[in-house]
Amino acid sequence: MDNLKALIREVPDFPKPGINFYDITTLLLDPEGLRQAIDALHESCEGLGIDTIIGIESRGFIFGVPLAYKMGLGFIPVRKPKKLPAEKVSVSYDLEYGQDTLEMHKDAVGEGHRVLIVDDLLATGGTARAVCDLVESVGGTVAGLRFAVELDFLNGRSKFEGYDVRSLLHYDD
Repeated sequence: MDNLKALIREVPDFPKPGINFYDITTLLLDPEGLRQAIDALHESCEGLGIDTIIGIESRGFIFGVPLAYKMGLGFIPVRKPKKLPAEKVSVSYDLEYGQDTLEMHKDAVGEGHRVLIVDDLLATGGTARAVCDLVESVGGTVAGLRFAVELDFLNGRSKFEGYDVRSLLHYDD
């Protein structure tokens, strides 16, 4: 995975001073790196018995759709408000400085449906935790969560005790 880590651009002081942004667009630009990332995510899902992949807007779509394709599964987008046309369920959650809301179609996940939640980054874990709550509120089961990058120093993984959480790349600071 070190070769994939080398493909990620670090941008200091973005989006604000003191933040080191890990930019995956340089990984996405590299055909072999992108292929390796999708293949590694796929390998990490063996034996989970997944029915569907959920991607969190918007970078979760980038990894979730090709993973769903590779696994022969459908894909569910979880979006910000007012982006989905049919009847929706929503969850609001706290951010560092405020609140946010995510939505999915009400008929996307049913009772006992096993889903894999995919996103590009696990930082504080608030967004992915909210998606777990959304899935479980409609009777679905979270079979696992997969991330391309995890910022270990933010301890977001602590929000997922009892869940199968895996990340391809880890950053300690």
